[in-house]
Amino acid sequence: MTRPGPAQWSADEAITSLFAAHYRTLVRLATLLLHDQGAAEEIVQDGYVALHGHWSRLRDADRALGYLRTSVLNRCRSALRHRRVVTAYLAGTGPAADAPSAESGALALLQHDAVMAALRTLPTRQREALVLRYYLDLSEAETADLMGVSRGAVKSHTFRGLAALKQSLGAER
Repeated sequence: MTRPGPAQWSADEAITSLFAAHYRTLVRLATLLLHDQGAAEEIVQDGYVALHGHWSRLRDADRALGYLRTSVLNRCRSALRHRRVVTAYLAGTGPAADAPSAESGALALLQHDAVMAALRTLPTRQREALVLRYYLDLSEAETADLMGVSRGAVKSHTFRGLAALKQSLGAER
């Protein structure tokens, strides 16, 4: 007797299965982007709760993981925007020209690794493209869908990010 696939599962069965298989990877992704383990866990949990609430409206249950990844990425972006606003408000004068952005510390937990230190200095889109392409090992098409940009933009962000990393690390072409 064969077990029904994700399309036939109830919301509880599907979320339980997705949680067991992908929770830690999604938390690592969010932690790399936010540099805050607690916030990353909360964002991922919120993504699972939202997916559970919308399960009956999901057109293709086999794409639920893509929905989760997109949800986590968008929630991380929102959290980073919120940090910038709070920082500017607390400073009283807006963002200072020499103040580091919220994104600049996204990978501070991995400072011992020179590549991670260089990755921290990249612009947000370049860092997202590199993390999604090489950390999660997503295709250009999957990365483009998650980032909400074209495949050409993913290629451009990836190329520029890699070039900046090479320069930062002193690597020769």
